[in-house]
Amino acid sequence: MVSANREMVVYCFDTLLAHYNSDQTPPPAFDEGQHPLFVTWKKVVNGGEPRLRGCIGTLEARCLINGFRDYALTSALRDRRFPPIQAKELPSLECTVSILTDYEMAAHYLDWEIGKHGIIIEFTDPDYSTKRNATYLPEVAAHEGWTKTEAIDSLMRKAGYNGTITESLRKRIRLTRYQSTLFTMHYSEYVAYVKTTRGSPPSVVGTKPGVTH
Repeated sequence: MVSANREMVVYCFDTLLAHYNSDQTPPPAFDEGQHPLFVTWKKVVNGGEPRLRGCIGTLEARCLINGFRDYALTSALRDRRFPPIQAKELPSLECTVSILTDYEMAAHYLDWEIGKHGIIIEFTDPDYSTKRNATYLPEVAAHEGWTKTEAIDSLMRKAGYNGTITESLRKRIRLTRYQSTLFTMHYSEYVAYVKTTRGSPPSVVGTKPGVTH
């Protein structure tokens, strides 16, 4: 099984820098494969808790190289919850890549473990008779300190449901659980990695090598 690794995160940073520089992305240093995947960008300010800046991926299997290239940019620049990440934010960024595995249909909406499973919920909005769905990666509920029910209710809001959340509605949820491997790297670690493996630090046009303002 393919696991998330350092080279995948490096490729995401490479892709974002190449975008800012209007340049070609260096070739990836990991093997091709097909898996569902996510790219998450967080911003660390003054040594505080990392704050989400973008997180987008696919629950369907994608070619890893094209997938990470596409979602590195989509999550950084086109997550509608946030303004696009700017080059000046690079020194504060950390990137996490996730590869999703072990999809299972759950017996009911509480049939999953916090910290182990990511969850996909699907349900029909009783107010509009429209189908809604959303996912949280395995680390989200534990990081937020939620109970399972709190995670489900939050996820229903994320899916776009604004009505009253009742127990009977929760019981009509179709829940798929999954697991993931992930790898996280801060921009400073990326700079050190590039300096070691390529001989010089990365640079963004108009800034000093390895430093952005």
